[in-house]
Amino acid sequence: MTRQALVVGASGIVGNTLARHLAGKGWKTYGLARRPPSGLQGVVPLAADLQDKASLRAALESLRPTHVFLATWLRQPTEAENIKVNSAMTRNLLDTLSPTGSVRHVALVTGLKHYLGPFEAYGKGALPATPFREEQPRLNVENFYYAQEDELFAAAQRDGFGWSVHRPHTVIGYALGNAMNMGTTLAAYATICRETGRPFRFPGSAAQWNGLSDVTDARQLARHLEWAATTEAARDQAFNIVNGDIFRWNWMWPRLANWFGLDPAPFDGERIPLEVQLADAAPIWAEIARKHGLVESDLSVVASAWHTDADLGRPIEVVTDMTKSRKLGFLDYQATDDSFFDLFARLRADRVIP
Repeated sequence: MTRQALVVGASGIVGNTLARHLAGKGWKTYGLARRPPSGLQGVVPLAADLQDKASLRAALESLRPTHVFLATWLRQPTEAENIKVNSAMTRNLLDTLSPTGSVRHVALVTGLKHYLGPFEAYGKGALPATPFREEQPRLNVENFYYAQEDELFAAAQRDGFGWSVHRPHTVIGYALGNAMNMGTTLAAYATICRETGRPFRFPGSAAQWNGLSDVTDARQLARHLEWAATTEAARDQAFNIVNGDIFRWNWMWPRLANWFGLDPAPFDGERIPLEVQLADAAPIWAEIARKHGLVESDLSVVASAWHTDADLGRPIEVVTDMTKSRKLGFLDYQATDDSFFDLFARLRADRVIP
């Protein structure tokens, strides 16, 4: 049977990269989003709103996907609303696909908030020890990731398909207008510093500056998603997924600075978040875009300072164990400095940054 992939969230960092990856590997690939990208070679765009069942039925009526990859969410003002909205989106999608009987596997992308807690209690309270491992129990706190998982598990039991849950750390990859986008945010910040002479200052905490960390390249995540969807031993399992290396930001920050031709500012331990540093930067970015002929003049589309601040401001070091995937045969590796450098080069080639 020909593998037919439905990538939900095809306009985001994860979905965009995954759709490209699967199409390049010969999968019949459909990319669903409210505003699906039209320039993905080999990917059929589908427009639908996961909150609108009629919209989903219309978009998926004639589709018979064998594999579904759910890589999207909608941020809400509170965690209670996150749970309500995002669990409903997951349920609506799986309910719409249920009558076809074609689905063999559903993959859900969540993240390390599974271990760190939701944004309202991010990195606070009693947290499991690092490195995070998949067998660690859920936190005793409301979390929309848990609600999404529960919808997935219920649908899998009802319809008989296999599932996998993927928990990346901060995802580094290409997308514009994405709510969680550290790589592009730091590229915009570095560009503003270079163009204005502002200091390129680490915006996070001393714990992050000095502690160990890891991240997830969107390409590494795409390979992991395909692997889990096509490997019997990975059926009905949750997995951490990171690049495979570890680093300290006090090592990585000068390397990022060097790529942009900057001297990094010394870090004295005082935290000055990007939301503060970039509070007046919208007109500066608009002028940079005009001067260099960039494709996007709205800084809020390019950068998501709030999310980068959340990640870099954590009071604890965060590293992730990959043993479970390694034991089952996933051995891919990605150097994290190259994750950033490759992204920066693409952003420059596509005229997102000068």
